[in-house]
Amino acid sequence: MSARPIEPDEILLPGDAARRVAERVARLRRLAWWLNGAFRLPGIRTRFGVDTFLNLVPGGGDAVQAALSLYIVWEARRLGVRPAILKRMLANVAIEAVVGVVPILGDLFDTVFKADLRNIALMEAELGRRR
Repeated sequence: MSARPIEPDEILLPGDAARRVAERVARLRRLAWWLNGAFRLPGIRTRFGVDTFLNLVPGGGDAVQAALSLYIVWEARRLGVRPAILKRMLANVAIEAVVGVVPILGDLFDTVFKADLRNIALMEAELGRRR
């Protein structure tokens, strides 16, 4: 699910611009990690993130989580990711948001599905493809 990090020399831009793009991607990767995989309970292999706690907030938690996920997609668009990949990223966010409204089962699905990490992998694969 997680692709290897994009290095500045893998991006077809002049030196400083490539470095800035790589830094933006790294910042988005950290955000996705905090949202989907920052924590682990002892004895359980599945990691979870801040969005698991956001899902526990009635009503607004799912909306905040969806907004953060959409921010990653928006940044991918600003980085020049193709529309076909952006549609897949939006589909991941939509799946997570729709299933996430189901009490308890939606929260468990969200913890396992990890739309943000999936979207980072799609974005990094797209940016690496340009090389």
